Amino acid sequence: MKVVLYMAISANGIIAKNDDDTSWISQEEWNSYSQATRKAKCLIVGRRTYHILTNQPEFSELRDVKLIAVSKEDFKTSADNHFIAHSPKEALELLKDYEEVIVAGGGTINASFLAENLVDEIYLDIEPIFIGQGIPIFKGQDFETKLELIGESKISNNEIQLHYKIKK
Repeated sequence: MKVVLYMAISANGIIAKNDDDTSWISQEEWNSYSQATRKAKCLIVGRRTYHILTNQPEFSELRDVKLIAVSKEDFKTSADNHFIAHSPKEALELLKDYEEVIVAGGGTINASFLAENLVDEIYLDIEPIFIGQGIPIFKGQDFETKLELIGESKISNNEIQLHYKIKK
């Protein structure tokens, strides 16, 4: 199984404003993320990201994706193909039959997966904006991870995607 962290970020590494606003993320980036997630057929997010994502109108594109929310507490999910895991390793165990798994936020879950050395590749879709305060791509963990650039592409005239492999 290949574990891929996929995130849209501001040019200074923010994934959402403090009020969870991500309206600055472009439609082109959403299309890229949605395509990668539908191809993998599964997705791991944190509890907070789960509630934000499943309330977006665009989320209907991902209705057939098996979704795992990592949370310390149980809560009611909004679909039969949505499940709760209590740790990153438990989330991966629920998806053990998939060739590729997408991890997509928030900052605490991203950091947990990297700190536990569970990520193989990272896609960063960089939006052309600086945000003074907000939720960083990695939050609450102390780790150091070396990367190897294996690809880059333009998503639009103003956005780039960087594709990294984790050096293990």
